[in-house]
Amino acid sequence: MSDSLVFKSIRQLGGLVQAREVSPTELAEVFLDRLERLGPDYNAVVTVTRERALREARRAEEEISAGRYRGPLHGIPYGVKDLLATKDGIPTTWGAAPFRNQVFDYDATVVERLGAAGAVLAAKLAMVELAGGGGYWQPNASFTGPGITPWDKNRWSGGSSTGSGAATGAGLVPFAIGSETGGSIMSPSSNCGVAGLRPTYGRVSRYGAMALSWTLDKLGPMCLTADDCGLVLEAISGRDPKDPTTTRRSFAYDDSDVGSRRFRFGVMENVTDHVDEPTRTNFERALDVLAEVADIEEMRFSDLPHEEILQVILFAEAASAFEEIVDSGKLAELTAPEDRFGAYPRVTVLAKDYINALRLRRLVAENAEEVMSPFDALVAPTRSGVPTPVNQGFRSATLHAGKDTMMSLGNVAGLPAVSVPSGFSAEGLPTGIKFMGRAYEENAILAAARAYQSLTDWHERHPPDLLPAG
Repeated sequence: MSDSLVFKSIRQLGGLVQAREVSPTELAEVFLDRLERLGPDYNAVVTVTRERALREARRAEEEISAGRYRGPLHGIPYGVKDLLATKDGIPTTWGAAPFRNQVFDYDATVVERLGAAGAVLAAKLAMVELAGGGGYWQPNASFTGPGITPWDKNRWSGGSSTGSGAATGAGLVPFAIGSETGGSIMSPSSNCGVAGLRPTYGRVSRYGAMALSWTLDKLGPMCLTADDCGLVLEAISGRDPKDPTTTRRSFAYDDSDVGSRRFRFGVMENVTDHVDEPTRTNFERALDVLAEVADIEEMRFSDLPHEEILQVILFAEAASAFEEIVDSGKLAELTAPEDRFGAYPRVTVLAKDYINALRLRRLVAENAEEVMSPFDALVAPTRSGVPTPVNQGFRSATLHAGKDTMMSLGNVAGLPAVSVPSGFSAEGLPTGIKFMGRAYEENAILAAARAYQSLTDWHERHPPDLLPAG
């Protein structure tokens, strides 16, 4: 029975738990074993929280036996990117060697809310050190080693949520929590062949999460399906007095059957100009599939400097967020050589440039709302290429030199997006397609992604060497 539980969706596992065909304790043991046994193969795990997981699983089991079923996450194991605070003496390392023994006496709000839904914390997952705040140039920018995609042990899992993507893609956890400031949920989701949801800015509390950029940081789920992402988002979203940037708009996941619904999708002109051949081919095939359920039109945004706006805001706020780390001299202890000095130039961002970037951010959001209003979602390749080799520096990866307007605009304006698998290269490396929507329109993009997944089976394919025997 235990092997058959791997690579089942939250929806499927939740049904088994509710029907008492499998116990939360059994589930926890299955995934704790995989985390401990396979996690090192992908540099995906910082800490396996075995004691806490079994305690939470036993409590879930008792509640369910007593008829107190909390919902689809009850008894389901998960992992979190190691920038989220956890109590019980569990380290929160921020992926950085100087903080490998750092502990907090409280749980981040996201962890608290997943606990309230009955989910079982099984692991703290690896990440790029300081979530890339040092300006890393290559995959080996974490004291746990370079994140590795489960589809090829010589290829990168994507960053900075390296472990969240790899652990979900390798079946080490049914789902994980990642964070995104400038692509850190979308990138590993595509590289690891999983679904990843970047919620609207302010939809999910960041209390207890390491800050990189207060204006841009977002937390979201990484799962096997878009449907699972909706289930997790409902559990973790909502107003939090501890994070004043959270919205008062509630979110209830609409998982109703899309049926014969016809969508309207926009495709940004020249969106495949800077992508590799497998990604372009798979995106064009995905558009052919989507044409069965949607009318697709070309569109364009204004010529605002989206990438530059994102970079100025990120650099200025990261300089403030890491001021104490810089002053302490701890940068010298980071793993990647470039991260040991990369934070210093960011303090030179001028106040007037930062203020102008914030003013332009409002114009970006207004333009996005106007341009996107006719569409259910915009569609684009999630990344510009398949996973890169772990021994290849990013600055030598010429395919990644082009600007990703959808990424930078989406993060500047705080728009939701979901990435799902779209196919594979000839070498068996995954690609992804993303659906980006207007602010607070997560249900629209999730419906679009579910419609695509109902017509394809890419999300049902998993690394062959990790599939259960038989």
